[in-house]
Amino acid sequence: MAEAYIIDAVRTPRGIGKQGKGALAEQHPQHLAATVLKAIKDRNHLDTSTVDDVIWSVSTQDGLQAGDMGRMASLDAGYDITSSGTTLDRFCGGGITSVNLAAAQVMSGMEDCIVAGGTEMMSLTAQMSKEKMQAGLKPPMMGAYNQRLQKVHPQSHQGICGDAIATMEGFTREELDEVGYRSQQRAAEAIAAGHFEKSIIPVVDDDGNVLLDHDEYPRPQTTREGLAQLEPAFTKIADVPLDANGTTFRSLINQKYPDVEIKNFHHAGNSSGVVDGAAAVLVTSADYGRKHGLKPRARIVATANMGDDPTLMLNAPVPAAKKVLEKAGLTKDDIDLYEINEAFAVVAAKFVRDLGLDWDKVNVNGGSIALGHPIGATGSILIGTVIDELERRGGRYGLVTMCAAGGMAPAIIVERVDDYVD
Repeated sequence: MAEAYIIDAVRTPRGIGKQGKGALAEQHPQHLAATVLKAIKDRNHLDTSTVDDVIWSVSTQDGLQAGDMGRMASLDAGYDITSSGTTLDRFCGGGITSVNLAAAQVMSGMEDCIVAGGTEMMSLTAQMSKEKMQAGLKPPMMGAYNQRLQKVHPQSHQGICGDAIATMEGFTREELDEVGYRSQQRAAEAIAAGHFEKSIIPVVDDDGNVLLDHDEYPRPQTTREGLAQLEPAFTKIADVPLDANGTTFRSLINQKYPDVEIKNFHHAGNSSGVVDGAAAVLVTSADYGRKHGLKPRARIVATANMGDDPTLMLNAPVPAAKKVLEKAGLTKDDIDLYEINEAFAVVAAKFVRDLGLDWDKVNVNGGSIALGHPIGATGSILIGTVIDELERRGGRYGLVTMCAAGGMAPAIIVERVDDYVD
């Protein structure tokens, strides 16, 4: 079986995902995708007629994000018309999955050069969700599941799931606030030290004016005292009737876990930020890389997918990490750096606790609580982040995983390299 290599990884800055507030909020989502696709092309002098496919992740494929963004954005980026494109949805996990599928294609020998990545304009999707709710339509997550499935696998709002897990696992509000505080402090330190500069591609308008060249969401002024004063975010929504039967997000969890009295722990300071962004990763075979004079930055060691309880939704990252470690023939101690998406503080806290990890190896440049979580793009962003940091530290292995709706988690292990090994 052939090896798959990561040649380059880039991302946009993450802009605040609110219309009227975020620097990217008025852009077409294809423009963000085209920005990183063009950067991959230009930085690597890529002959796009040799790109076999563009595999793209978009979670909310509706409105301006509908259609096949992998194809349309690559055309917008000036790729040759012979370079095909496709778009997938694994909710939050799509940005990892796009890279994993690219690796599988290359390792199988079916393809030689693929650009993978993802985009999410949460300023756009939030507005679409608001409009649907005002029109009397079901909340987005409720619309994805019919009543028959809900009776078998009740699926709630992800924030309520986070609170339920924190309640069941015995985490305190103080412990979860510490995850949020740590994320902000580490992100601030990373930004000040220029740790993201290698990967960030400024977003410009059609006239070449810079719209955003830095992450817009972080709040470096965050304090523990300030976090302690924030009101829980999901108290009210937990009990809003969702249908004529009085079903609520809380009752959906209690259908399966009737004895759990859900406490409210999560708020804006210990949950992932709502942002806009895109990322792209160039994956090739060794033969292609050598032929085109490309230097590899990482080898894809192993990938995995894992399902877990869809009612609690957020618990698959730990078994996913164990599965991908087993596939790679590695132990947790072999991994130099971990990136676990901070969808909610409890996800990262449980990941570290259950695997017996040291925080010194986990999310060392902060995470989505500080930097934001552009759903379909985040996984690709984290892969680039861990490669950048492995290079800075001289580390060898990095593991990236994240929870996804439906109770899923993809995972990937990469090895830092500076040459091809096959």
